[in-house]
Amino acid sequence: SFADVGVIGWFVDGAAICNQVPLCRSSYGPYARSMVRICKEESFHQRQGYELLLTMMRGTDAQRAMVQDAVDRWWWPPLMMFGPPDDNSPNSAQSMAWKIKRHSNDELRQRFVDMTVPQAEKLGVVLPDPELRWNEERGRHDFGTPDWDELMRVIKGDGPCNAERISRRRTAHEEGAWV
Repeated sequence: SFADVGVIGWFVDGAAICNQVPLCRSSYGPYARSMVRICKEESFHQRQGYELLLTMMRGTDAQRAMVQDAVDRWWWPPLMMFGPPDDNSPNSAQSMAWKIKRHSNDELRQRFVDMTVPQAEKLGVVLPDPELRWNEERGRHDFGTPDWDELMRVIKGDGPCNAERISRRRTAHEEGAWV
């Protein structure tokens, strides 16, 4: 739906920003310099997505329902974008030791959740995580664990739309072979 466009911009580019802004201070200069420009572009996409959703949330009941449906569908994938939990991440320790990466996967995931929850409240949507709540003692949000098995199925080509996507690619290739 059109709401998916906004939610993907808000969530996916928001997660990318959380991941990439610290890389602007990476120990590898060319990478750090390129991240500055990339982060500016990601920020534009994140704002554009959020503003689209604000507009839709000011619309009809059907538009608001469409936004909530997209939020329900897209909440977990960005949490997976930060990589596996720290205790199951084979490369994070080395990347952090070399100062290529400045924050762990779990730290970045936490930043994303803490950044996104107030935005969701302002927007008027409910994030689909029954474990999501403010932890006064920690001064951060507690949240559920992404379904890492689902991510591995998607990576291995057994995702919910994989067969359809591959079929479209084959058709496009076959029908465009004359070009």
